[in-house]
Amino acid sequence: MNLLTHIQLMAEYNQWMNQKIYATAAALSAEQLQCDCQAFFGSVLGTLNHLMVGDIVWLKRFAAHPVKFLALEPLRGMEQPRSIDQMLYEDFGELRQQREQLDQIVRDWVNDLTEGDLDLVLDYQNMRAVPARRQLGRLLCHFFNHQTHHRGQVTTLLSQFGLDVGGTDLLNITPQVAE
Repeated sequence: MNLLTHIQLMAEYNQWMNQKIYATAAALSAEQLQCDCQAFFGSVLGTLNHLMVGDIVWLKRFAAHPVKFLALEPLRGMEQPRSIDQMLYEDFGELRQQREQLDQIVRDWVNDLTEGDLDLVLDYQNMRAVPARRQLGRLLCHFFNHQTHHRGQVTTLLSQFGLDVGGTDLLNITPQVAE
């Protein structure tokens, strides 16, 4: 398997896991969603918003690449988050709708990428305006790893409320190989 196939699998996994997380979190009351559970971003809602912020920041960077990836066009007009703990959406339903749209954009984009695109270099600035220059393929590995990290925190928070997301292993969506 090459890196592009792996990244496409990660985009599929990302969408699948976000659907599971949001479906499970929908059972929580507004108070439970906002309850400060002493996580990095406080609450279930805070952590889900952080994931959205991180995704928007990275996708806007990817959209700014001179190649002008067409699938990322919707990101170009989106407002840039100001901080990693910004609450973009206080309403869970709105956040969920935006998450679904963003996940589909990611799937469409990575399915349009080529192996050569992964070698492209992206010049960008972090949120403190420190310049950086990295290969797109490596940045995409970080992008998906960041999501997995914080979704793990959300599954822990949900379990504290007695909710089980179910299986979360990438193996669950990895195709079997025929003999």
